[in-house]
Amino acid sequence: MTQTEITNEVFSVTKARLDFPALHQEIHGRPLVYLDNAATTHKPKSVIDAIDRFYSRDNSNVHRGVHYLSQKATGQYERSRQIVQRFIHAADEREIIFTSGATESVNLVAQTFGRKFVHAGDEILISEMEHHSNIVPWQILCEQSGAKLKVIPFNQRGEIDLNGYAELLNPRVKLVGIVHLSNTLGTINPVAEMIRLAHSQNIPVLVDGAQSVAHLPVDVQSLDADFFVFSGHKIFGPTGVGVLYGKSHLLKTLPPYQGGGDMIHSVTFEKTIYADLPHKFEAGTPNIAGVIGLGAALEYLQRWDLREIAAYEDELVNTATKALKQIDGLTIIGEAEHKAGVVSFVMENIHPHDIGTILDMEGVAVRTGHHCTQPIMDHYKIPATTRVSFAMYNHLAEIDVLISALKKAIEVFR
Repeated sequence: MTQTEITNEVFSVTKARLDFPALHQEIHGRPLVYLDNAATTHKPKSVIDAIDRFYSRDNSNVHRGVHYLSQKATGQYERSRQIVQRFIHAADEREIIFTSGATESVNLVAQTFGRKFVHAGDEILISEMEHHSNIVPWQILCEQSGAKLKVIPFNQRGEIDLNGYAELLNPRVKLVGIVHLSNTLGTINPVAEMIRLAHSQNIPVLVDGAQSVAHLPVDVQSLDADFFVFSGHKIFGPTGVGVLYGKSHLLKTLPPYQGGGDMIHSVTFEKTIYADLPHKFEAGTPNIAGVIGLGAALEYLQRWDLREIAAYEDELVNTATKALKQIDGLTIIGEAEHKAGVVSFVMENIHPHDIGTILDMEGVAVRTGHHCTQPIMDHYKIPATTRVSFAMYNHLAEIDVLISALKKAIEVFR
């Protein structure tokens, strides 16, 4: 399907579900209710078919061959780069770097931007609600460079303290890293305003969009993000593939992340001249099938009216929130005014792992634990939560199944 063939069909959850084979199975003798989409989403048949087609017919390495299959694989691989560029509204396809996922994308920036620009006494600024993958790489950089990691606080509702953020911005801050949509709280952070404030002091900003790309329209130029990262598997694509977007003038100044094949212009024992963007940051044979699958996933998503999907997912979150609040002893963690996709909660005298086990026996898949956000758990003084996370293919009726299963958990453990 070409860009001109994308027609934005009227969204229908019933129709969409038909495209996802994994949803049509039973777990412990009950129909699967999959509410763990913040961890990973299921894949439409068009994505599965694209990967199968590559391995079955077109398998060849990219950028390195003059024969037909290599040329065809290269064309498909680079076409996916163009699809990503259009999807997030980047100015140039060369600003799209393929990685193994959002985690590698953050590490790439930390180790290249950090090597070039971060020194002893400098500061890196992140928020208290970050995923571990947007904490640990910066801690490693600070250990390497002698810089300091500073933390933006959030309030009990799960909303960033913008005044506290503004006070932390100063000439020592070399980069801000901020999550767009929290995988634990569901909070949609005001990243456009946070970027504006940082840019007023010439501080670049990395946005972790691992959750947001599947729920919100993303325009990196409108946001004015300097870096934006996301993973394929959270937006109906394959695992093991992700994206780093970076403004071209910044990417050009950064050293390579890894050395190897395909990231060079020429090599002698005296000197290596690196390739131009984007290949400077794509050493070695990439996840070709994964990149092609990611392109297919974004094309699939663009079949629908994305605004209708967002409105429907808001209905799912709001309906689930109201229903959960009717359960005695249940407390929702994260009630920001602007949130999407996720509802986390704790239940009095029942550990989240026990809740997850009972729900699983009822065919309901949720996530329990700290969700790679242990600082959030520390903030609320809790060990873990039960997290319900939605995607476009979840039925409103599945919320009723969730509530019924939770009531059974209460009967068992109270």
